[in-house]
Amino acid sequence: MSDWLIPLAITVALVCTVLLVWRVLHPASFWLVVGYPVKTAHVYFTWGNVALGCSLTRKRRRWRYTLDGLPVVGNATISLSQKRKVRRVQIDKPPRLGLVRPCRLGFRVNITLMDGQTPDDYTARLSNLAHAWRVHSVRLIASRPGRVTLLATRGDPLSEIRIPLLSEGLLRVRVGLLETGAPWVIDFRTVPHWLNTGATQSGKSTLLNALITGLSPQPVALVGFDLKGGVELTAYGRRLSAIATERAECVGLLNDLICLVKTRMALCRANKARNVWKLPEHLRPTPVVVLVDEVAELFLMAHKGEKDEIATTATALLRLAQLGRAFGVYLVVCGQRVGSDLGPGVTALRSQLSGRICHRVNDPETATMTLGDTDPAALDAARQIPASMPGTAIVVGDDGRWYRARSVYVSEEAAEAAATQHAQLAPAWADLLTGAESVTVTDAELEALAREGEPT
Repeated sequence: MSDWLIPLAITVALVCTVLLVWRVLHPASFWLVVGYPVKTAHVYFTWGNVALGCSLTRKRRRWRYTLDGLPVVGNATISLSQKRKVRRVQIDKPPRLGLVRPCRLGFRVNITLMDGQTPDDYTARLSNLAHAWRVHSVRLIASRPGRVTLLATRGDPLSEIRIPLLSEGLLRVRVGLLETGAPWVIDFRTVPHWLNTGATQSGKSTLLNALITGLSPQPVALVGFDLKGGVELTAYGRRLSAIATERAECVGLLNDLICLVKTRMALCRANKARNVWKLPEHLRPTPVVVLVDEVAELFLMAHKGEKDEIATTATALLRLAQLGRAFGVYLVVCGQRVGSDLGPGVTALRSQLSGRICHRVNDPETATMTLGDTDPAALDAARQIPASMPGTAIVVGDDGRWYRARSVYVSEEAAEAAATQHAQLAPAWADLLTGAESVTVTDAELEALAREGEPT
């Protein structure tokens, strides 16, 4: 017996060693050749039980060859073989599972919805499916009438980010990676205003560095508000067209931006255009991206004498958020803590910032303020971001869904080098404001436009 056991053991050990080395040296091919077939068989063979355990099945009546249910009293015996017959019985029917298709991160599968089901039924069971399929996570990535598409990832794609930072056209910057494996792109033309929250060392400033690095080579004007005494944005001053580091300076700079909006509004009106992107290219003004670091400092009140100044600041910021998209002015508002206790101005401003980025935060109020009007599951995911993964955030993008994402690490030195290298692209602030003193747009017209909503 030992004559064949020893060669068998050696063969098994050799095969296991080869598979292990293969998996380490080339995980992609190992997954396609070995892992994917095994996982596919597991998904198909267990789907009935998994769907039943996740309450995704529906009762159906089917013909089955069954036994009659007869009571037995005492020692009485009966012949069950004579009681078998074909009859209609109720069974638990799982949804139809489509073809399991491999991809680099794991696999995709289409599921046909059963009567009365919606995509939300599957969204609520994603964690259950991930455990049942023995994968890192399952995401609902697409849906159409009667069908959903799920993506199962074998490991966490955000554990290590190697995707390069890249400008992808005017006002588009690829800043990192989504958990689906797709690039994380911030596109101001699609989502004009962003709220970026996060505690210290959560990656909020790194994302800001990535945005500055990606926008620096583009023909856009950058404007900074840095109430930390300028320690965050002053290093990039050569690429900034204007910067304010004190609240009084912020009020003046915000007034200049309002004048800039008035100028562009008059230009659009004169050319019968609803926004600057419908103007002829030779008349189109330079886009302006406004970077606000630590927005809470704009709303904090040390004494009652600052009340009017804060009200003016809040009104100007809200106007920019309401009207900016039509006239080429975009906002990136950052803060460690953003809560309703800062006043109604913050709540009104938040409602205009459709892009949401929530890094690891120290208090649930900030997470609620950032993600509270999205899927409640996004709040749970934001609270589970570990401190060991800086740059990881919950992002609400242009499709309305939330994703885990992680930004590329960009050091202050790299961002400063990019700002210095492209300093010649920074338009002078005085040139941007040319003609602002002679426009005839009134504050009443601005208010009327704000009430009507942004032009399209």
